[in-house]
This record gives sequence, C-alpha cells and structure tokens, in this order.
Amino acid sequence: MPLWVLGGKRDEDLVLPINSSLSVTLHQDQVSLKTTTTAAVSKDFTEDRIWLNGREEDVEQPRLQACLREIRRLARKRRSTGDEDPLPLSLTYKVHIASVNNFPTAAGLASSAAGYACLAYTLAQVYGVDSDLSEVARRGSGSACRSLYGGFVEWQMGERADGKDSIARQVAPESHWPELRVLILVVSAEKKLMGSTAGMQTSVETSPLLRFRAESVVPARMAEMTRCIQERDFQGFGQLTMKDSNQFHATCLDTFPPISYLSDTSRRIVHLVHRFNTHHGQTKVAYTFDAGPNAVVFTLEDTVPEFVAAVQHCFPPESNGDKFLKGLPVRPTPLSDEFKAALNVDPIPGSIKYIIATQVGPGPQILDDPHAHLLGPDGLPKPAA
Repeated sequence: MPLWVLGGKRDEDLVLPINSSLSVTLHQDQVSLKTTTTAAVSKDFTEDRIWLNGREEDVEQPRLQACLREIRRLARKRRSTGDEDPLPLSLTYKVHIASVNNFPTAAGLASSAAGYACLAYTLAQVYGVDSDLSEVARRGSGSACRSLYGGFVEWQMGERADGKDSIARQVAPESHWPELRVLILVVSAEKKLMGSTAGMQTSVETSPLLRFRAESVVPARMAEMTRCIQERDFQGFGQLTMKDSNQFHATCLDTFPPISYLSDTSRRIVHLVHRFNTHHGQTKVAYTFDAGPNAVVFTLEDTVPEFVAAVQHCFPPESNGDKFLKGLPVRPTPLSDEFKAALNVDPIPGSIKYIIATQVGPGPQILDDPHAHLLGPDGLPKPAA
C-alpha cells in the first residue's frame, strides 16, 4: 500500500520515478487487502495466458510483457552461470497465470502494486530466480517493488539511466511497530475515471508544483519520515503522512487539465480526522489518500475502537451493519454526547461502504495448501467455489 511521498515517473518505459517514496505493507492473514497468484509452465501450453479475478485478460499488455521478459532474462542468466537448475523446466514453455484480488481493483487501493509484486514473486518461484526482484516488479507497477518486502519500505529513485539502482529496501520490518493499526475506509469500489499511470504522467508534463515538490520537499520528508518510523513517533508520523497526502492531491489539482481523485465523502473523512484530533488535543489518527477516494487511516491500537465508533456515527451503514467492519476484531465503544457534539457532523448513511481493520505485515508468502491454488491440473482456472 503506497502511502507517503508519492510522485510521477521520469521514464515511463523503465518505470523510473522522479523522487524516492515510502510505503507500508499490510497484513495478509486478516480479511484485508490481499492478492493471490498461481503460475504454471508446461510444454502443453500453446501460449502465455493470464486471468484476473476469473476473467481472462490481454497477456500482451506492455507492462505484463516487460515483467515476463525480465524474469525470463534472469532465469536464462542463472542457467548461463553454470549453476545447477533446481527446476526441470524449459524456458521455451508458455506460462499460465491466475490472480485474484480480495479488494477493489483500480480504485486507489494499490491493487496494481500488490498484483505485480505477487506476480514477480510467483514467477521467480516457477523459474528458479533468487536474485533481487525490484526491477521485475517495478516494470509492472512502480509501487510493486516496495510490496516485495514486509514492514516499511523505501523505493529509492536511483540516478542511473538504465534504472539498475532504482530498487526497494526495507526501512523497518513488520515487527518494528506492533501497536500501529491501519483502517481502510472504502468509499467506492468503482474503477477510477483517471488511472494512476496516466494521471501521474500528465502531472509530470504539466504541473510545476510536482517538480518543485520532487526536488525541494520530498528529500527532507523522506529523511523525517524514516526517523519517525524508526523512533515510533506517531505524532510526527501522522502529521507528515497527512501533509504529504494533501500535497500530492494539490499536485493533482495543479495538473492541466486538473485531476480530482477525492470525493465529497473523502473530504468529510479529512474533516472528521481533524475534528477527532482537535478534541483530543493531539494527533491520534492520520489519513492518507492514494489516487482514489478511499481513505487509509493510521492510528495506534488503543485508539481504534473510539475512532471506528466515530466513523460509524458520522457514516452509519445503510444495510450491511453486520459486514461493515472487516478484518481485525474491534470492541464496540459508545461515544459520549459531548464527543458527538465536538465532531459537529450530520450523519450521512451509506457514504462509506465498509471498513477493513488491519496492521503492518510481511511481504509475499508461499501458500502450501493445494486448495489455495488457482489453476487446476489442466492449467486453467479452477471453477469459483
């Protein structure tokens, strides 16, 4: 889930960013944001094929092809070194890939980052590649190189024209800040009108603010955010997270024609967070928005029940009350009349579809359960259960 210090690309073909960035990888064990991918190669396959959420997609999509070319190049390089090939397969075999997201795709929740990180990791297992996969994942989706690692991860922009130094590194492992919690407030599961890649490229071409931000603001913020993470300083962490989200969306409005990813409900969430913090006299919750209307809210474990109650008060569920909160269990907490008055909002039922409560987690994991495999013995997707 890319969350802070977002920016555009200086090279769209190699997917090289104009600035470094930071993200957090979310846990996969809860009913949260997760991508599952199965890949298989066979001499019986006549062509490369891919299915996403049960639907066959165009395997010739340029970024997907870039990933396949890079992983096969690394596999050939491994064989040419004379190392023993751990897998009895031929690089001339075609590959079948099936992938499933359990969260909205192309809705501003980093589905492409999760998808391409999982794809790169899965293909590496199939082809016996054990080298750094940053470039493989990055060629699919820039943010995906960060999602190859757990915890808090930096994508270093690098300086080389060939992008070999534009790689991900872990800033802190998932165990570093055990009290940190993440709430995903899903406002819309609809596909965005303007995709992240197209939007960012337009911003690079037309927004003076984006260039100023990349050159004059981001380097210091990267250093400060790294310090906040390492010291587990939630006050600094939360304020910087919100400021950077706000500035990212300011560059979207500075783009010509302007891009607006936030909805009225998104702005009401921003209002709620600031009211909540003002009532407590400190930063207890912090929002960030990627290229979409859905909010990612950071807080500490002991604040979760009260903030969830505040969200339920301001955005009561219309008809799915029993399914409104997913993921980690949250104990019910009543709000005082004084606190409700301090929030100063008119409840708008149904504005938030559901909440996912989760925490920081590891990178890609291998699933040993054969029932979790998405492809059957014939190399085709298994029927949906």
